[in-house]
Amino acid sequence: MIYQEHFVQSVHLYLKEEAKPWLEQIPSIIKACEEKWALTVGEAYELSINYVATASTKEGREVVVKICIPGEGFDSEVEALKLFAGRGIVNVIDTDEDMQVILLEKLNPGYTLATSLDDEKACLAAANVMKDLITYAPTESRIPTTKAREENLRNIIEKHAEGLGPLSKQTLDQALQIFTYMNQTTKKHYLLHGDFHPYNILKCEDGWKAIDPKGLIGEVEYDLIQYILNVLPEDGIKEVTQKRVDLFTEKLTLNKERLLLWGYCHTVLATAWTVDEDGSYNKGFYQMIEVWKELYKEEYGEPSL
Repeated sequence: MIYQEHFVQSVHLYLKEEAKPWLEQIPSIIKACEEKWALTVGEAYELSINYVATASTKEGREVVVKICIPGEGFDSEVEALKLFAGRGIVNVIDTDEDMQVILLEKLNPGYTLATSLDDEKACLAAANVMKDLITYAPTESRIPTTKAREENLRNIIEKHAEGLGPLSKQTLDQALQIFTYMNQTTKKHYLLHGDFHPYNILKCEDGWKAIDPKGLIGEVEYDLIQYILNVLPEDGIKEVTQKRVDLFTEKLTLNKERLLLWGYCHTVLATAWTVDEDGSYNKGFYQMIEVWKELYKEEYGEPSL
């Protein structure tokens, strides 16, 4: 089976020595899906690290088969999809835990919010989707919380005590301090998408719906940071970020100060995730660290945590 080059590279980066065996299993998993659900699996979408393809049932219904890369993400995604129950998000039809496969409804026409509207209209559409998604977290869940993100950053700092890539020790330490403060002062916990950005919002017959939740528990303000970090212009980044922050806080009645603080600490973490062995990193994310700092300082002064 011939795979997209970027997909193969991403899988090898994520799974290391386990990548080849998993890639070799995919054809047999597809065949098992066809037998279990009486499907004909078609072409794959543009892939990242999961194998996702269109399919049709024997009745002619269009569906999507998602073969999840081995790891902890499958359980959280399935639980989140079931808890959201189709409110603002794609419906799950069935799952197979042994194969780590999710059978989903197909959203039509299915183009992404990232390439469809001007920025303000896209943000308004995203805010409406988020409004549908907002729901309190369950009392018991296997879904990780934003505390896990804090621990992730703490582990990075332990391994890179003097800094990582373009991130100085001071920047990493300040981000961890803010992460800790934010988690300690969180009063209400919500079920979050965990990877809410314009490429994960698709056009459907009755508007827009999110796809591919990672599943996370925390504040709604945190869930919007990844959206704000994506599809930024080359010029006027600060102004666009300010407009996005103002629109989301107004439409969703959010705490602007907490959104800005989450923005800073998550963006430091997101930048750290992109630092490669060759020293390359996501320059857009890195640039946003200073933007969050400036926006907070202009509105609230230096943070006193």
